[in-house]
Amino acid sequence: MDILEIRNVTKTFRTRTFWGKTKEVHALNGVSFTLKKGESLGIVGESGCGKSTLANLIIHLIEPTSGEILLYGKDISHAKEAEVRELRKKVQIVFQDPYSSLSPRMKIGDILMEPARVMKEFTEKERKERAEMLLGVVGLRKNVMDRYPHEFSGGQRQRISIARALMTRPDILILDEPTSALDVSVQAQVLNLLMDLRGKLNLTYLFISHNLAVVRYISDRTAVMQRGKLVEIGDSDQILTHPSDDYTKELIAAVPMIGKPFKEPEHLMELGGLDG
Repeated sequence: MDILEIRNVTKTFRTRTFWGKTKEVHALNGVSFTLKKGESLGIVGESGCGKSTLANLIIHLIEPTSGEILLYGKDISHAKEAEVRELRKKVQIVFQDPYSSLSPRMKIGDILMEPARVMKEFTEKERKERAEMLLGVVGLRKNVMDRYPHEFSGGQRQRISIARALMTRPDILILDEPTSALDVSVQAQVLNLLMDLRGKLNLTYLFISHNLAVVRYISDRTAVMQRGKLVEIGDSDQILTHPSDDYTKELIAAVPMIGKPFKEPEHLMELGGLDG
């Protein structure tokens, strides 16, 4: 069953240069794919290829220039405010930087309960109980409810961000570079947590990253983006061991490996991300 379908989505931003001229930046150009219930789909590509723009469109932080975004068969591309509130019960996002995605002025308990308060989910007692339960699910003690974000490490903050995203019982989690700001050992812990949660809660993941090894570990399928276009999509092992597109081959060749002499990819610059 397809839980999410992206149909020929484009997104164009208009920016103004120093001299006052208007310039168009084509962040997405005709992107189409589907996401099945319980699946994990990885989106890879270098900086500027449109990965985060795609995530922002799905969560409705921005609207597409054209195309359709279907959730359970319903077009949410230009949803109204009330519809967006319902959408965000089902689709939540975990951002890249756990240091800036949590309000430093709010206690952990309030951070966790805030989504349910905004969406008018549960009673206040139920919100507190659910927040304490989710802290346990992500490996933290419930006595942290009265503490502030600055008292925690990066890995702990990201666990709190994951717990907050789960507060409204979403079907889809968009994970936008969720481990790139963490130490390698902590990355492994967070990835293992995400793998466990996916199985226990029957979650569907859209996992955005530039780390091919991480995407291969956590994703059933992988989609490769270049300059706002989807150039290749398929089984993760197949894509990352036997890629068919030249850009994918260049991305894989650019990954540093122990014992492998460094070689500058010959065509990577001309295959790069968005202009401007």
